[in-house]
Amino acid sequence: MRFQSGWRSFCLKCKAMLASVYTAKSFAKPTDVFPMPSLLLHQKRITPTPLGEGKSTVTIGLVQALTAHLKVNSFACLRQPSQGPTFGVKGGAAGGGYAQVIPMEEFNLHLTGDIHAITAANNLLAAAIDARILHENTQSDKALYNRLVPLIHGVRKFSAIQLARMKRLGINKTDPETLTSEEIHKFVRLDIDPSTITWQRVLDTNDRFLRKITIGQSSTEKGFSRPAQFDIAVASEIMAVLALTTSLSDMKERLGKIVVANNKNGQPVTAEDLGVTGALSVLMKDAIKPTLMQTLEGTPVFVHAGPFANIAHGNSSVLADKIALKLVGKDGFVVIIKLAEIAP
Repeated sequence: MRFQSGWRSFCLKCKAMLASVYTAKSFAKPTDVFPMPSLLLHQKRITPTPLGEGKSTVTIGLVQALTAHLKVNSFACLRQPSQGPTFGVKGGAAGGGYAQVIPMEEFNLHLTGDIHAITAANNLLAAAIDARILHENTQSDKALYNRLVPLIHGVRKFSAIQLARMKRLGINKTDPETLTSEEIHKFVRLDIDPSTITWQRVLDTNDRFLRKITIGQSSTEKGFSRPAQFDIAVASEIMAVLALTTSLSDMKERLGKIVVANNKNGQPVTAEDLGVTGALSVLMKDAIKPTLMQTLEGTPVFVHAGPFANIAHGNSSVLADKIALKLVGKDGFVVIIKLAEIAP
């Protein structure tokens, strides 16, 4: 399973689309028909050396030993590093010495843009929260209803996500013209309590002066301001969702269940309530595909997801693991850095 000299043909075998000379996006699925999987090796916790060799270096060294030297099929699955530590004291996460993923510059920087997609999706949800609070504070029920369910060619129609919200509210109607004023009030008002908002904006840069900020100071925000903060992008719950998802539909369902705040009655408010689940999924449609790279000695590597282990599960994606297990063949090995478990 070495492929330094046969990069394009190996990408075809892995159902991967070239993203650059050295990287490719895999569009294989765990359900695709490949040889039966063999062994999954978990590389869990390790105390790094003073120079920083730890989990990644050991994982890469192991798959190189298996494939380049013992001629056994193997695959490594690694997390994509954040640009925060990359430009900080810690540095990159491509391994070290002769046990590293190449090209390490692409690996440690933008790669195929997965983290940027997470940043965009996360901040879209954050913007939707504050915009909803502003509009509810400044508009009547009727005005909100006209914007949420507009007349198009003289006809109002609920979207699928709005029908789902109606069902959760116990309103079993499908015709927008039949709602009572009380039902319209329940439908258009999320009544988010600003003091309970847990969803923060993110940026993949260590910028300490954004740790605590005040938003909404423009006159156009009509006096609605509140304290907020920026987190590092890979600490977003959307990154955690990406690492655990098994398909696009599964990811959409998980994104919809994200709790962003409570309403004034203490009930949770989700991304689904805000009606942005589809938009988040569209932004993540390419990020769900693992990125195929290689080690210095030509062993294949899937790079996908990278939630921090101190605030999330700290593993590469379950999707990448499952695809690698299918690809590696009957007598092969998949070596992963994993703190969570996946079913056999």
